[in-house]
Amino acid sequence: QVQLVESGGGLVQAGGSLRVSCVASGRTFGRYALGWFRQAPGKQREFVAAISRSGSSTRYADSVKGRFTISRDNAKNTVYLQMNSLKPEDTAVYYCAARTSSFAHTLSQEYEYWGQGTQVTVSS
Repeated sequence: QVQLVESGGGLVQAGGSLRVSCVASGRTFGRYALGWFRQAPGKQREFVAAISRSGSSTRYADSVKGRFTISRDNAKNTVYLQMNSLKPEDTAVYYCAARTSSFAHTLSQEYEYWGQGTQVTVSS
């Protein structure tokens, strides 16, 4: 089992940048594929980005492609989401998730473990 703790959320102006991080407990971080999802008020949780166990494969939602970058540091048990050119519609609670798998998954129901989320607010 793994526990995930997100950090780095906050308030940023449109056009700005923010990096959120997710630290995982345990010694088996390298076994997990990881993903970032987000949920805005009144909306369903949606996929943002995912990275394979090795880090060699990534996938992105069309809405963030070219602006967001997912990466991982297995030595630090950490996955990152670098967010650039932020827009007000990126405002949401951002969650990281983990799945015992080699591949980058895009469906929330495929993930076994979830963090508590970190709020990202983009002002116009």
